[in-house]
Amino acid sequence: EEGGGKVARQEYWGVKSLTYKIKKNRKGHYALINIDAPTAAIHELERRLRINEDVMRFKTIRVEELDEEPSPILARRDRDERRRARREGRDDDGNEILGEEE
Repeated sequence: EEGGGKVARQEYWGVKSLTYKIKKNRKGHYALINIDAPTAAIHELERRLRINEDVMRFKTIRVEELDEEPSPILARRDRDERRRARREGRDDDGNEILGEEE
């Protein structure tokens, strides 16, 4: 945001297994960040990510329009959590669903 841009959305996808080891790591934290910023700000962000030892990989993709909907990965995770909650007898907020008595 300091370079004249703004973060439109952040999604944390969690810790996932890597396809192959990177810097002796088998797992990594995955995230999606939608940023609306000038080119210079994006280049500075990429520079900082490159020199950060905690960042193993990153990918920058330019799009004409930022998507407002959740990413397919986040949507699938939310759907799976709702299904699991229903199987366990809970509503979307985690409250127990009481069965109706006959």
